[in-house]
Amino acid sequence: MVSDYSQYAWLIPLFPLLAFLALTAMGRQLKDLGIYISILAMLLSFIVALLIFVERIGGHVEDYTWDKMNWLQVGDFTLKMGFEVTNLNSLMLVIVTLVSLLVNVYSKGYMKGDERIHVFFGYIALFSFSMLGLVISENMLELYIFWELVGVCSFLLVGFWYFKPEAKAAAKKAFIVTRIGDVGLFIAILLLYVYMPGHALDFTSIHNAFTTGKIDPTIVTWIAVLIFIGAMGKSGQFPLHTWLPDAMEGPTPISALIHAATMVAAGVYLVARTFDIFHASPDALMVVAYVGGFTAIFAATIGIAQNDIKRILAYSTVSQLGYMMMALGIGVSFTSGMFHLFTHAFFKALLFLGAGSVIHAVHTQNINEMGGLSRKMKITTWTFAIGTLALAGIFPFAGFWSKDMILTEAYEHNQLLFWVGVIAAFFTAFYMSRLFFLVFMGSPRAKAVASEDHDDHGHDHAHEPHESPASMTTPLIVLAVLAIVAGFVNTPFNEWLGHWLTGQEHEETANWTVIILSTLAGVLGIGLGYLIYLKRTIPRDIVSGKMPWLYTLLNRKYFIDEIYDVIVVKPLRGLGFILELIDIYIIDGIVRLVAFTVVSLGRLGSRLQNGQLQSYGVIMLLGMLILALAIAGRRFIHAG
Repeated sequence: MVSDYSQYAWLIPLFPLLAFLALTAMGRQLKDLGIYISILAMLLSFIVALLIFVERIGGHVEDYTWDKMNWLQVGDFTLKMGFEVTNLNSLMLVIVTLVSLLVNVYSKGYMKGDERIHVFFGYIALFSFSMLGLVISENMLELYIFWELVGVCSFLLVGFWYFKPEAKAAAKKAFIVTRIGDVGLFIAILLLYVYMPGHALDFTSIHNAFTTGKIDPTIVTWIAVLIFIGAMGKSGQFPLHTWLPDAMEGPTPISALIHAATMVAAGVYLVARTFDIFHASPDALMVVAYVGGFTAIFAATIGIAQNDIKRILAYSTVSQLGYMMMALGIGVSFTSGMFHLFTHAFFKALLFLGAGSVIHAVHTQNINEMGGLSRKMKITTWTFAIGTLALAGIFPFAGFWSKDMILTEAYEHNQLLFWVGVIAAFFTAFYMSRLFFLVFMGSPRAKAVASEDHDDHGHDHAHEPHESPASMTTPLIVLAVLAIVAGFVNTPFNEWLGHWLTGQEHEETANWTVIILSTLAGVLGIGLGYLIYLKRTIPRDIVSGKMPWLYTLLNRKYFIDEIYDVIVVKPLRGLGFILELIDIYIIDGIVRLVAFTVVSLGRLGSRLQNGQLQSYGVIMLLGMLILALAIAGRRFIHAG
């Protein structure tokens, strides 16, 4: 069946692009109207994306490709640009547009009073345009262009409050660290160009070449690993994860957008989109699986020792992205990884926006300075609880179904990764219960202090904590509903999503061993958090008191930043200092010496040619004397 709506997919990124242009050109003049332009643009994009998605799930619709624009021609090779719509990217289009729409609505209340609010909404529109363009790209080079634009937008938004040194440093860190991964992706594209038949870079040709074994296996492995390095940067996989927690210096709505639907989702989507390449290389799949599994448990252990509400959620995102990569690396298909990306987008956006609602009320990000908010912020409390249970993988919330699908595949194909996933699930449930009980339960432990952002707006913080406005709570309610129901699109009893995404039938079986163990891990984690942080039958300092070194190790994130500072940053700064000295004293020194010589000769010439006859006579006499001495010296040498 031919699609009726897919041919209009180009409109989806166009609407936010037009909003960005309008806000950039007339932002201050538009005032509040600019906010509604951004929201309307995302609403229109969501409607078109939803129409395409509904059409594709309603019947057997063929993939749609438009590639009529000749962008670059070299000899016989022509690089075309266009867009492509498949089941995979139609799902991504709905995720990105829906979360972006809700973040836009939420930001209307959260950013109220910021004098650069029109710039903020313009950046969000550009960010959404970049991610949507990446999703529907028809070939690898086009995807790479939008990939880089996504990185630029993250730099602009993380450093939005540029007057804060921490925000500037975080923006630069995000830009530089992700560039490391981007180099890997760029080299992979070059290798694809060299080894692909006809130098083709479109995804259809890539599918045909790698499923038929037309490329040397060694080259396939190199290409896949290099693509994964690009994904590691964007999706915060160890060791390129360090930028993601620091990115919390940006406004909280941006944290939600980055962590739920745009920047970090791009890396997982890239691996899924090029899964044919990975599937052709078992070695590359093993790299993806083990890096993902290590990242999942590595970040989860760090999360239990953090005190900043947004950083806890940031390390949670790193851990969940590790789950997704582990699922992709196990190699059964990309369904489980994309399913977890789908559910994670909703409950992680919910948790970040809920954290923003808390920060908006209490003006601190330190969970040890909060407490008792459930009595004053009921909507935020209940929706945050739903997000917490979904992330912890508790039945029947969305995270339960997607996480169990990953663990089931790991149980059947790699027992080591299965147990890594179970232990990471336990830590996840523990640090999320710790966060929830310290923030919402009990009694307030400290007076509110300056907020992460609204202090900079000059707001008065003397009032008591209260529920956020409707523009902020409405997105929370929508996301809470999705965090409950989204998992039912793919259960062990009805694996519709897997069949729809891949076109292959999947055996519908429930592995009760996995279900029991994963549920037990989640319940034990929440129970331990309850006993320590709410019931207080177990001392809070049971670990930090007896093993302070372990708490310090986790709290300082295994000293990864410090290690990088010693082995990378300082040597590069030293090299830069040496190169600066060479530039100043050798390169510039030679230039200055030449200039000084020419100027000096010019000044000498001007002094000699002063118009005085007696001076000319003296110079002529000296010249003749020098000439005579030279002739005499030459004769003397020859005579000798």
